[in-house]
Amino acid sequence: MTADSGLVIVDKPQGWTSHDVVAKIRKLAGTRRVGHAGTLDPMATGVLVVGVEKATRLLGHLALTEKEYTGTIRLGQTTDTDDAEGAVTGFVPAIGVSENALQRAVSGLTGEIQQVPPGVSAIKVAGQRSYRLARAGAAPQLAARPVTVREFAVDGIRRAGDIVDVDVRVRCSSGTYIRALARDLGGALGVGGHLTALRRTSVGPYHVGQAATIERLAERLELMPLAQAARAAFGHRELTAEEAARIAQGGRLPALGVGQAPVAAFAPDGSLVALLTEADGQARSLAVFAAGQPAGSPAGS
Repeated sequence: MTADSGLVIVDKPQGWTSHDVVAKIRKLAGTRRVGHAGTLDPMATGVLVVGVEKATRLLGHLALTEKEYTGTIRLGQTTDTDDAEGAVTGFVPAIGVSENALQRAVSGLTGEIQQVPPGVSAIKVAGQRSYRLARAGAAPQLAARPVTVREFAVDGIRRAGDIVDVDVRVRCSSGTYIRALARDLGGALGVGGHLTALRRTSVGPYHVGQAATIERLAERLELMPLAQAARAAFGHRELTAEEAARIAQGGRLPALGVGQAPVAAFAPDGSLVALLTEADGQARSLAVFAAGQPAGSPAGS
């Protein structure tokens, strides 16, 4: 019996890797066809979008969406991982950091910026994960890359001796490392910094209020149906039965002028047929979710 298809919006617990969550959902769903969109470090909690069966084909497109976080940055200490999981590598008293200086440094890290990812990360260098090279004593020099930080807000400042803890909210593009923001904020202030807490509150349209804990999912696995998940995340196009059958069979349709961004295409019965993209006056499928059927018949889910 094939498992149902859909998304699981998980509230990842602290200490679990994203792979741990996928392994748990595989067991609960009774299928190995499970994946996730957007890795969360073990220290972090919050929204992890997991796809089951056909929904795994949505994940690559969801991974590119905007994300929101809350977290705490400790000024005055650096670590070798840029977060609290690593060993402390430096200490500079941060007691002299003023709120005005902090706000200026935050503003300098807002907008379109060039960010060097943490050395201990999953980025591949010459076919190997950066964190593996770092742990082997050969930490790579990673190149800066463009990211967009749409919001970087200070919600609170707590001082304890020479340490300053800053509670922040961040809304950013895919590929932004909050650990790197913490490191760079401390660097801009001349005292160093690292991330001590992180919670992802949303991934695109999916937010923490929709997320279920592992304990709750163990009692009852809750799947967001494919059609509902796609309508929430993408623009949509309603198809006739003939158009749905054509797309299900790998055909193309005239473009509607919506551009190359993925659009979810639905059959007359509301089922998800495919994700479409447009180019050269035609709409073609990025991923097909309906089985091919004879032209003119309604596409199935």
